[in-house]
Amino acid sequence: MNLLIPLYVHPAEDPGAWHRLITAAPRTYGVVLNPASGPGEVPDPAFTAAAGALRAAGARLLGYVDTDYGVREPADVIEDVRRHREWYAADGCFLDRVTATADGLPACRRLVRTVRRLGAGTVVLNPGVHPAPGYARLADLTVTFEGHWSTYVSAFSRPAWTARHPPERLCHLVYGVPGALVPLAVRTAHDRGAAVCGPVTGQPPNPWAQLTPALTGAER
Repeated sequence: MNLLIPLYVHPAEDPGAWHRLITAAPRTYGVVLNPASGPGEVPDPAFTAAAGALRAAGARLLGYVDTDYGVREPADVIEDVRRHREWYAADGCFLDRVTATADGLPACRRLVRTVRRLGAGTVVLNPGVHPAPGYARLADLTVTFEGHWSTYVSAFSRPAWTARHPPERLCHLVYGVPGALVPLAVRTAHDRGAAVCGPVTGQPPNPWAQLTPALTGAER
């Protein structure tokens, strides 16, 4: 499986989950590091250690940065990217809640160019929906669906422009997946043109707070 794993729980709170994630690192596209809805105000030693272990295991590390749909000041977004690189040696960034409309595209393009100049080798954009087509050309990976399994099953539609992009450039993040259906969720993402996915069993408000056992081949 080519998995994008956002594990938004502190390593000290669930060290077992982080250990399983480290063991599964070769099966991942990347791991999203999110110490405090971003890098936080100071380096977190537990995340520094977890990041080092993941890197040693071969994982690509992506620092979580919230853009608040273009509302956050670009300087603040860029500072978060810089902190992730300096504190946790992140290979790239996971830009969350990016705009999806055509009129937001120029600002997003400028932001992506800036973070690449900072050294972000991998840029993931997460509008959570299918954005205007130009966004997918900016990023290494674009999350074109983030939502509940029930919505994914009943209301997913795939615009024609997605077929012009390699499946390796598209990702679906699906939560609320019944445990027994996680493999089906992976196959469904592939069938819908997304080679990268992140199906989890968790539910809102934080579906990414635990690691789904099927993703690592381990049982809790």
